Amino acid sequence: MKNKSTYIPEKMFFKGKMSKVATYIILSFWALTTIAPLLWVLLNSFKNNDEIISNALGLPQMYLKTGNLFTNFESLGRFSDNNIFRGFMNSFIISGSALFGILLLSSMAAFVLARFKFRFTKQVTAYLVASMLIPQFAVIVPNFVIMREIAKVIPNFQGSYMTVIIPHVAAFCNFAILMLTSFMKTIPAELEEAAIIDGCSIPGIFVKIITPLSIPAFVSVGIMVFLWSYNDLITPLVYLTKVNLPVTVLISQVQGLYSTDYGAMMAAVTITVVPVLLLYVFSQEYVIKGLTAGAVKG
Repeated sequence: MKNKSTYIPEKMFFKGKMSKVATYIILSFWALTTIAPLLWVLLNSFKNNDEIISNALGLPQMYLKTGNLFTNFESLGRFSDNNIFRGFMNSFIISGSALFGILLLSSMAAFVLARFKFRFTKQVTAYLVASMLIPQFAVIVPNFVIMREIAKVIPNFQGSYMTVIIPHVAAFCNFAILMLTSFMKTIPAELEEAAIIDGCSIPGIFVKIITPLSIPAFVSVGIMVFLWSYNDLITPLVYLTKVNLPVTVLISQVQGLYSTDYGAMMAAVTITVVPVLLLYVFSQEYVIKGLTAGAVKG
């Protein structure tokens, strides 16, 4: 006689197997649609205009035969008005500074919302959610007026990195606070109670217990915030001077500077995307941990 606890009906077995196969097929198709454009851009970054127009899906021939495979990449550094490499430095300064400010402020706010109950806790959470519905374009003019008024008090403020860093911190803090609050609620309160008994203060609990345990959440939130800041085009275009422009703005100007030089455009896009992909590949484990841990409880 078969053990009922371990017996699986044949129909249920094939149903589950077919469901798993269908899932893999859908995910494979989704991955293909995501990876294919990146590979296409990378492939065409090693071609000249004639090859891109005549054979966009083929392997590079002209530059490969002449031994100048990186001609398009080298051409990007020869234009002082559109120095992509300086744009990289500007992007990392802006996005890195905004990321530091966001994680610092949002982690402290999330700790308060996760561990302390006060009268307007629900209202504050609702306000944070509602603020995410406001599009970035709707606050360009008010932010510009605020930056102009600050520039009247602080010398050399207008057109500096801070005119973009401050709006980025203000725009992305609400998302970071909500994500970190959800994660911090999953941390056992018994750890903090034991620390209080041992004489640890509230700031000490935040620094010595909450912060180390929240590293997966910090990484996952940090990557998403960094990408949003890194990919922002409108805010730097409005506020920054020419010398402080990030790489996203410079890439948008490649088409005007090089007319129909599609190879240079592909090369510019490639060197912009590669650092972001590497950042995600090396930290994807923390991203998954941070997202799933904050979604299970709360």
